[in-house]
Amino acid sequence: MSRFLPILPLPARNPDESHRASTQLELFFDLVSVIAIASATAGLHHAISEGHGLEKLPIFIFLFTGIWWAWMNFTWFASAFDNDGPVYRLLVMLIMCGELLFAGGAGHIFESQDFSWGILGWCIMRIGMAALWLRASANPQYRLTTLRYAGGILLAQICWIVYYFGTRSVSAELFYGLAVLCFLIEFSVPVFAERAKGTPFHRHHMIERYGLLTIISLGEIMLAISLGFGQLYGEHPGWAPVSTAISALLIVFSLFWLYFEEREHLPKREFTTVFIWGYGHLFIFGSLAMIGAAIAAELDLAEHHGHATQADIAWWLGVPMALFFLTLCIVRDRHFQLGICGYALPVMAVVALAASALGLSSWSFALIAVVAVIWRLPVREQAVQEVRLRIEGAPLPSGRVI
Repeated sequence: MSRFLPILPLPARNPDESHRASTQLELFFDLVSVIAIASATAGLHHAISEGHGLEKLPIFIFLFTGIWWAWMNFTWFASAFDNDGPVYRLLVMLIMCGELLFAGGAGHIFESQDFSWGILGWCIMRIGMAALWLRASANPQYRLTTLRYAGGILLAQICWIVYYFGTRSVSAELFYGLAVLCFLIEFSVPVFAERAKGTPFHRHHMIERYGLLTIISLGEIMLAISLGFGQLYGEHPGWAPVSTAISALLIVFSLFWLYFEEREHLPKREFTTVFIWGYGHLFIFGSLAMIGAAIAAELDLAEHHGHATQADIAWWLGVPMALFFLTLCIVRDRHFQLGICGYALPVMAVVALAASALGLSSWSFALIAVVAVIWRLPVREQAVQEVRLRIEGAPLPSGRVI
């Protein structure tokens, strides 16, 4: 009869269960994140194209960080306590409603910095998240951890409300400074809570979930590419945008290849490793979205729209690409003995910055990305040997996964 109860307990999931894949509800939640990231990226694209990218960069960081934080909170919780019961689904859908309300105003927030409805969406998201942690607190083994999460989220939410009503007539510097303080309070909650007892997240499930958000972020570049290819239709095809789209295609394929390399992204559950990996991905996701905005701005330039120059746009291509390379090196590559291949991403990050300073086009950055792939992932006999072991079902060398 327990299966008919409307409210089911939230027992901890087994962190070692086999074949743990993303649930339909998690993928549905990701759909909301797609819309939210697209809204924030579109605002940055138009700002870059109009020559106001640096002016609007803080608000993009603000919005993107909030979207990522809502996704990350839910994702780690679901990995540890998801039971897919009716109350669980309703609370997750409540969070999704809040995120849509927050994302729907991204364009308006970009222009006016008016968070009137955005703060309401944020409140809905955070209250729903706190309620999930309170439900999980019925688990005696993780009660202190879950109560710390719930209390910390509510405390941070109070700070955001005070922030909203207290910064209506302050300088931009103070506005963003206090926002950073509120985010630091948010970021400290998992650190504080996990010290009581680490939640039983599923390592490979988290690798998959982060991979999915990486694909969503890469989708911003794909969207820009589709706009470029769209110039082929009509009586007078625009070949310059198509050329930019082709170079962007090389960039997005290369970045995909670099991220989804065979090695595990999260080789162990040790706290510092998990913390750096989990939080560090903000720079990976954000840099990919910024590259998408930059490609869209270069397409505007090719179509003779906007006011940005190629030299301006080059910085928006090179700096995010360098950030992607360096962050991937820190969160993943430092755990493995890569030999000369381990220098690929740091060196190519410097080359990307140099290309930015020279004001080069997307074709130059496409070449940089392709060289990074060739250098970082050379074809060698070891790879052939691992393919043979994989086919035979034999264990792979240390640091590799099947």
